[in-house]
Amino acid sequence: MAATKRDYYEILGVERHAGADDVKRAYRRMALKYHPDKNPHDKQAEHKFKECAEAYEVLSDPEKRERYDRFGHEGLRGAGMHDFSRMGFDDIFSMFDDIFGGGLFGGGRAGRGARAVRGYDIETQITLTLREVLTGVEKGIEFKRRDYCERCSGRGSEPGHGEESCRGCGGQGQVAQTGMGGFFRMVTTCPACGGRGRRITHPCSSCGGAGRAIKPRTLSIRVPAGVRDGQAVRLAGEGEPGENGGPRGDLYCYVKIEPHPFLLRNDDDLVLRAPIGFTQAALGATIEVPSLSGRQTLEIPAGAQHGTVLQIKGEGLPDLRTGRRGALLVQVLVEIPKKLTKEQKRLLREFAATEDKEVLPESKKFFERLKNYWAGQNGK
Repeated sequence: MAATKRDYYEILGVERHAGADDVKRAYRRMALKYHPDKNPHDKQAEHKFKECAEAYEVLSDPEKRERYDRFGHEGLRGAGMHDFSRMGFDDIFSMFDDIFGGGLFGGGRAGRGARAVRGYDIETQITLTLREVLTGVEKGIEFKRRDYCERCSGRGSEPGHGEESCRGCGGQGQVAQTGMGGFFRMVTTCPACGGRGRRITHPCSSCGGAGRAIKPRTLSIRVPAGVRDGQAVRLAGEGEPGENGGPRGDLYCYVKIEPHPFLLRNDDDLVLRAPIGFTQAALGATIEVPSLSGRQTLEIPAGAQHGTVLQIKGEGLPDLRTGRRGALLVQVLVEIPKKLTKEQKRLLREFAATEDKEVLPESKKFFERLKNYWAGQNGK
């Protein structure tokens, strides 16, 4: 029995209404995560890499995507789908050359004609408080990346030794195969040299000929005021080095915002839920509330209802583009005491005896509707 295929949108982590650019960015990110160069000999990562490629093939093609949206996986029968589970990595790289060849993704596998290839983009994370989001902040970050091996300076050869032309492809980096009775000719990356055209005779004793090693790096990063949770700050050229003289990739530093003990973020506004007594709600009161700027005085009008939202303008977070600050929105929660003294009960009973239902519009409307409802029920 064939294994059940996962939903393509779920695989790439995009919504069903996602645009083509969103799908492309999502595939780039997932392919980077499960790329074979970053997960050597990892069968699960290999499966996920190929699974992502299959999902991208469908969701990046308007016709296939429409068929999939209407009929699911069954709708793709006869649509010219590739069997990615049986494909080699080089075949996938060649299919999505705009992704792996130095465009959006950057840094495909080394070689393929010995052309310059952009290095991998890498990701890290930085955690901020809401106060740091208010002002913007410069912070030091530490991360690791694959960088040039110090012993061989990235060449892969033991110092004092060089390279020789690949015998498998004659230095071309590609080999040709003829099939189907000579009707077509397929050119693929040379498996012996990985497309470089040259072969290392004496691999570096430090990196084993890879020319790369994992190294720690520390940087200072400026995060602008108003940044949102999940957004990324890009540091150009701080990714991994390219192949054959290609440029470095970029570093994407994703922002995570710590929860505040009192304040919740709603776009550029901050939300605070403040409990008040029922006498404060009835008579009005002045209370102090916390904000990112310090204590703020808030006037509660007489007759404030449970759930009423009051605002203090300019005490929210700044807009990332304009710098204009949102508001502090204070939702008042009227608390009813659970325990009363005898004197408090006596005073409340006296108050209840003087209560004028006419000044309680919601109660008045409710009881009028209820009266009409009972009358209708009695008439049946």
